[in-house]
Amino acid sequence: MKRHHNASRQGPDHREGEQVTFLEVKQHFGLGHVRVGSWVSREESLLAANLVFDALADLALILGLPPKALGLRESLNLAFGHGGREGVMAHYAPQERTLALAKNAGAGALAHEFWHAFDHFIAPKVFDIRAFDSRACDNGGRGHGPHFASGLWLRDVPILSHPLNERLSELFRITMLSEDNQQPSDFVNRAVQLDRGSGYCYFSRPSELMARAFEACIESCGSYERLDQDTGELCLLPLVNPYLVTGTQAKSGARRSGWGTMPDGAFPDESHRKLIHGALCCYFHPLGRALMSRQ
Repeated sequence: MKRHHNASRQGPDHREGEQVTFLEVKQHFGLGHVRVGSWVSREESLLAANLVFDALADLALILGLPPKALGLRESLNLAFGHGGREGVMAHYAPQERTLALAKNAGAGALAHEFWHAFDHFIAPKVFDIRAFDSRACDNGGRGHGPHFASGLWLRDVPILSHPLNERLSELFRITMLSEDNQQPSDFVNRAVQLDRGSGYCYFSRPSELMARAFEACIESCGSYERLDQDTGELCLLPLVNPYLVTGTQAKSGARRSGWGTMPDGAFPDESHRKLIHGALCCYFHPLGRALMSRQ
């Protein structure tokens, strides 16, 4: 953690230099509950709280969301150094709706895992899940969840009528289909090849495709405004936060700082990222304005 604490984050000072606690993380971002492992020392907890606070604040800024929106109406829980899985440095557990970060190895995974939480949370608000589950049961299958919006979209589950839902559908289309909508995108085709090479379906899962596309856009396209003290003008600078996301632009075989290695082709290429980022903004920015107007 100390390595990532000293890493070259570039972004606004959300905390104004102040130390925060995980209780303040919970309150500021509207989380359900936060659990810190008993083997996490007070020093480690305080250091991690600052890292998580900055990462979530940076993510809210990039998405144009009010900070409390990241708590997904207080349904999203956070665990730090608590309840992890062996060999897994970060994960989202849909049954508990918990985003879990390992104490020493969760850095760089937060954006990826947040997408999984959002993908799960938004599914019943976008798709007619009840009809889908009923149809699946009638056909002798299992219709119960957990459901993720990305997977439901790929199964052509009916979308509930709302302008924002149409924009989310467009995000899925741009990420997973070719320009003419007739074939999978190159990003999807590369993921299928990676799975064929490993003999295990992981990279081509809709939820994983979207999580990698999301974190890639956050790392590549995130920006913030900073006042130039000499000219008095606002400058647009790249927002860099290695604790939020890192390594999506790494060269072949390069280690992603903090949590593992990704092979060639695991992320969208630069031109595709720009298209996906545009669709992300078209969805999240109006959502953020609507939420802010309610507040």
